[in-house]
Amino acid sequence: VMALLAISAVPALAAPPAQADQDIVDTAVANGSFTTLVAAVQAAGLVDTLKSEGPFTVFAPTDDAFAALPEGTVEALLNDIPTLTDILLYHVVPGKVMAADVVNLSSADTALGKPVAIRVEGEAVYVNDAQVIITDIETSNGVIHVIDAVLIPPADEAPATMPETGAVLQAAMDIFDTAVATGN
Repeated sequence: VMALLAISAVPALAAPPAQADQDIVDTAVANGSFTTLVAAVQAAGLVDTLKSEGPFTVFAPTDDAFAALPEGTVEALLNDIPTLTDILLYHVVPGKVMAADVVNLSSADTALGKPVAIRVEGEAVYVNDAQVIITDIETSNGVIHVIDAVLIPPADEAPATMPETGAVLQAAMDIFDTAVATGN
C-alpha cells in the first residue's frame, strides 16, 4: 500500500482524471506526455489493436523516457517496424492489471510472449528496470501505468557457436599428419 501511495505521489507527471470513456490510444493522445509512444503505435500499425475491446494493461513510457534513449534510436526504430512492433508489444499485458495486483506479482506475460519482471523496492515499483511513476489510469479498454524508461525485450537466445573453421581444419590436419607418420 505504501508503494502505491508513493507511486501516486510522484510529481513528475500529474495523473490525468480517469478516462473510462476513452480507450487507451485516445487517453494517451489526450494526456500529451506520450506523443512519441503514440507515433510509434501508429507507425507499427497497432492503433486498431489498442482501440479494440481488450482489456489491456499498458506500461507507457513518457516522451522523456524515449528521449533518454541513445541519439537516433527512435528514428531507427521508426524505420524498423518489426523491431518497433516487438518493443511495443513488450509494453502490453493482456488483461486489466491494476496497481494493487501489480505489486503482488513477480512477473507478467506480455503480448510479445516474453515476460517482464516486476519488483517492489521500498516504496518504488519497477517493471524490469523502469520505475512505475503513475498508476491506474483507467480507460474504456484497460489501464495505463506510466513508466520512466522504455522496456527492451530480451534478445532471443543465440545458437550455440561453432568452432572456428580454421581451428577445426587444423585439428583434422594434425590428426591426418599423425596417422600418416605412424602408419595408422
